[in-house]
Amino acid sequence: MSDVSPAKDFIAGGFGGVCTVVTGHPLDTIKVRLQTQPTPPPGQAPKFAGAWDCARQTVMKEGFRGLYKGMAAPIVGVSPMFAVCFFGFGLGKKLQAGEKTNAELSYIQLWNAGMLAGVFTTVIMAPGERIKCLLQIQADAGSKKYAGPVDCAKQLYREGGIRSVYRGTALTLMRDVPASGMYFMSYEILQRKLTPEGKTRKDMSVGRTLFAGGMAGVFNWMVAIAPDTLKSRFQTAPAGKYSGVGDVLRHLVREEGPQALFKGVAPIMVRAFPANAACFLGYEMCMKFLDWLAPGW
Repeated sequence: MSDVSPAKDFIAGGFGGVCTVVTGHPLDTIKVRLQTQPTPPPGQAPKFAGAWDCARQTVMKEGFRGLYKGMAAPIVGVSPMFAVCFFGFGLGKKLQAGEKTNAELSYIQLWNAGMLAGVFTTVIMAPGERIKCLLQIQADAGSKKYAGPVDCAKQLYREGGIRSVYRGTALTLMRDVPASGMYFMSYEILQRKLTPEGKTRKDMSVGRTLFAGGMAGVFNWMVAIAPDTLKSRFQTAPAGKYSGVGDVLRHLVREEGPQALFKGVAPIMVRAFPANAACFLGYEMCMKFLDWLAPGW
């Protein structure tokens, strides 16, 4: 196992993260709008019949740019967030390997290293997620409260200080810690399985890297979908509506049933494969370039 290189992880992780956001943001917008649409009165149909209907209505009312609303916030946070994420995973592997620098870690050790990465990223992820969700749903509210991500952050801070900006951090942790464990563990397992015999992961084809990254994204969201729904509801609700995580869950299940925890699953899974395939391909290609450019760095 090679030493962790913070500089390389920052650059390669940031590049992979930008690839993720650009590829997957339209479907993320659809996911958030499906998750946060109001409960229809008895006898009336919901605002969106499904993912395709949500996309169609968004494009008709707001144009294709509507699918990219709120993208500035994750783009701004994506380089440091993915840098910290990949660095956290590398650090987790190094801590568990100890003096055995070339040791192959067990699956549970890979899971633990991935969970450490999830803890690292929450500090950056939580406020960006809150701003993103508010910008994504404001068109449905009938009024434009925020001019953009910076204006949204300023208004949140004025309304409730730093606690308002970081509202939903506990739920972000509940989502990202186990999901990141699954994310990195599944990617590493697939890398091992798909690496040709007698070769290293650097010899893997683009197609195999895309498949491993894409499937890692799918496995990640299989774990993350339910807490992500709770997080979206909590972060976009008026202040004081929910007293905490348990209150959000009780309201959701009582009013809409347990299936409501999985709202937006279709766009999430459609997005997960290409977005994360792009992320890991971008990361691996950038690392190869950096290894060639500065092998001793």
